[in-house]
Amino acid sequence: MVSGGGVARDVDIRTRTLRTDAGAQETHGAAPVAQPRCVGILSRVARSFTPAPDARLMPRRFTAPCVACATAALFAASLCGAQAPKSPIYTAGKLTPAQQVAHDIYKELVEINTSVTTGNITDGAVAMAKRFRAAGIPDSDIFVGGPQPTKHNVVARIRGRNPAGRKPVLLLAHLDVVEALKADWSPEFDPFKFTEKDGYYYARGTSDDKSMASIFVANVFRMKQDGYVPDRDIIIALTADEESGPFNGVDWLVTNHRNLVDAGIVINEGGGGVLRDGKPLFNTIQLAQKITTNFTLQVTNRGGHSSVPRQDNAITSLADALAKVGRHEFPVQLSEVTRAFFTQTAPLEQPAMARAMRALVADPADKGAVSVVAADEKYSSMLRTTCVATMLTGGHATNALPQLAEANVNCRIYPTETAAEVRTALERVVADTTVKVLIKTQRPSSPPARMLPEIMQPVAQVTKELFGDIPVIPTMSTGANDSRFFLALGVPSYGVSGLFMDPSVDARAHGRDERMRMQSYYEGQEFLYRLTKLLATNPTPVP
Repeated sequence: MVSGGGVARDVDIRTRTLRTDAGAQETHGAAPVAQPRCVGILSRVARSFTPAPDARLMPRRFTAPCVACATAALFAASLCGAQAPKSPIYTAGKLTPAQQVAHDIYKELVEINTSVTTGNITDGAVAMAKRFRAAGIPDSDIFVGGPQPTKHNVVARIRGRNPAGRKPVLLLAHLDVVEALKADWSPEFDPFKFTEKDGYYYARGTSDDKSMASIFVANVFRMKQDGYVPDRDIIIALTADEESGPFNGVDWLVTNHRNLVDAGIVINEGGGGVLRDGKPLFNTIQLAQKITTNFTLQVTNRGGHSSVPRQDNAITSLADALAKVGRHEFPVQLSEVTRAFFTQTAPLEQPAMARAMRALVADPADKGAVSVVAADEKYSSMLRTTCVATMLTGGHATNALPQLAEANVNCRIYPTETAAEVRTALERVVADTTVKVLIKTQRPSSPPARMLPEIMQPVAQVTKELFGDIPVIPTMSTGANDSRFFLALGVPSYGVSGLFMDPSVDARAHGRDERMRMQSYYEGQEFLYRLTKLLATNPTPVP
């Protein structure tokens, strides 16, 4: 919602306005209302979208016109958006009351060990349920439960004015985190102690995904204090085992308690902003994701005494196979989403990279262009299926020839390929019949999200308000998240957070010294607060 002179006003969306309430939004630098000419611009762009008769039925892929229309609508929305606020959202050392609430929830949640195998996710769910009650959500609208005592989820609901109208907005984040050992981190950090240093928050989960989880909870307090009542219900679901655990919370909720998470649109992790030299470069919306599949490379052997070695050694054979896999590059592929990403990112890049991106889009077989783009890690993984060794076991005694050697190879498969095709490719690369390539775990594929005006315009608008004239670019996540469960059901699900980072120094999720930039956290809080209210407010026709 955009405010002017402290009173919320109408904002045009596809020739319609959002009805908002005076004083419903905490003002952080008043922003002007969209100009009348935007009505015509967005109307023409909106008419270029022709949704399917049943909006729940989504194609497995984008068509070129769909991405082109999405790009045009984002551009039009940027023309119509408000100017960046005059006052900063975040001032170091001077948190607003709403920011202090977020800080305290963030700290509490981060310091609860919710590691997939050694932590207790239920502890995090119970703590957040207590916060929801403190914010004013009644017990009848809070659910805590799961398939296993340490794997509970928490779901809370803010009731809207018209529950019989549009389906709810679902805000989704996961409580579980990847394992972390203090010995692996820098001496000044403990992965489960919330440490503030040099403008960053350090701890496991600060970026993945307790930042969004804590923001969703904190924003409930702000909405309640503002007296804000949405037109449609808002659901917040904080779930277990997104990080490849055996008791995935979203899967369990969809299967056993579908009514709790039955939504019309989902906002999840997976998209965020990119900083360059400390300044916002572009924001992203995740529309698609790779398919996570784990393969086991296995070698068995009759073994024997280590004093009588032979040529057929299980560990040696496995090592040779892993070296081949490590050197292998899968073919370059582009989807409609990644074509759009590289096309729109090119103007923001340095000249050499920009030329390479344009050449890549024109011809994915251009080896020179591929070489330049692939030299940047953040772009390389978007070009193809990738497979990397992540775990290794072998042998049973120091003085015995190994009878078994195994390695886990984690593959992030391009949406156009299957696990069976990748297994065949790995067998061909290894070229050793003593090495078995087995599919260990496999996640199903999901169709990409459609770039609907309902999400595009609000994201572009809030991006403009907070970060100025930067583009919003559709992207494919090289990781994977729980949006896949909703996409498989035909529910539009988007990765968008407003959390900005510099990938050259801040890409630490799952790794050592994970961190979140303080300024980015509070700007992300404001972004998600405004976006949630726009999505939860019914548009009304322009008189």
